[in-house]
Amino acid sequence: MTEMRDVLKARQVLAGYLPETPMWSYPVLNALAGAEVHVKHENVQPTGAFKVRGGITLLAGMADRERGVVAYSTGNHAQSVAYAARVFGVPCSIVMPENPNPAKVAAVEALGASVVVAGATMVEAGENARALAEEEGRRLVSPADEPDIIAGVGTLYYEMLTRQPDLDVIVVPVGSGTGAAAACVVARALAPRCQVIAVQSAQAPAAHDSWRLGELVRRPMKTTVDGLATGSAFELPQRIMRGGLTDFVLISDDACRAAQRVLASDVHTLAEGAGAAALAVLLARPADFAGKKVAIVCSGGNAGPAEIAQLAL
Repeated sequence: MTEMRDVLKARQVLAGYLPETPMWSYPVLNALAGAEVHVKHENVQPTGAFKVRGGITLLAGMADRERGVVAYSTGNHAQSVAYAARVFGVPCSIVMPENPNPAKVAAVEALGASVVVAGATMVEAGENARALAEEEGRRLVSPADEPDIIAGVGTLYYEMLTRQPDLDVIVVPVGSGTGAAAACVVARALAPRCQVIAVQSAQAPAAHDSWRLGELVRRPMKTTVDGLATGSAFELPQRIMRGGLTDFVLISDDACRAAQRVLASDVHTLAEGAGAAALAVLLARPADFAGKKVAIVCSGGNAGPAEIAQLAL
């Protein structure tokens, strides 16, 4: 289980690799949402998403990293591990499910990792990654069941809450759940009255349903939002979220697209669909946040060409 002391240790590790990301409040967005909204810009990370914090933290503490790593991901976890592998000179293979985002494939390969496309879903990609890791004698890096990854991700919420300690609510997008779990760990330690609300696509509700039911379940995955496209839940983040989340809500893919357009027009920020999911909740449920101080994580900016083209429609 990840604790606050692990987050503080990760912060020391990451200080040598990543600068603190900005967090801004935008008057136009505040007026639109009816709340004081603080946007944490993880889209400016070198990989375009928050997950790089976890990848570097994990590989920094891996004693036998020279044997190499294998990860499976639709994109941002892949780039995180590939980036960290490049930093530490570690061999890295990434398994992606069929029809991956071409921009994310190109980004992973540019970082020096090899990409293997295998499996119709993330679950099948994970099974193929596990087999590949055993075959090559490499460490399999789970997208979520890694305490070091959650500790690394927790550093963004440390930055958020030390800069704005009087937040009422933090809204966090959920794919695998590392972001929401990390938010729970840090909020409990630094701002116990701050609510943490998770959001997932209604077209891929495995993590949401697992949290509601109190057990890990699989669900059909029909979302077109890459970063939220997980068909199964993960044990470690679920365990942390059960003790820390105030609520877990579902949002439509269309609402994520609409929020992307708002970020592009009013915040001058490119976000992928998952990166805009937190804002989508604020826009869809304004009464829940009226007059409050709310932080949202723009968790990723890795929109592919087709996704960017849709924003102009």
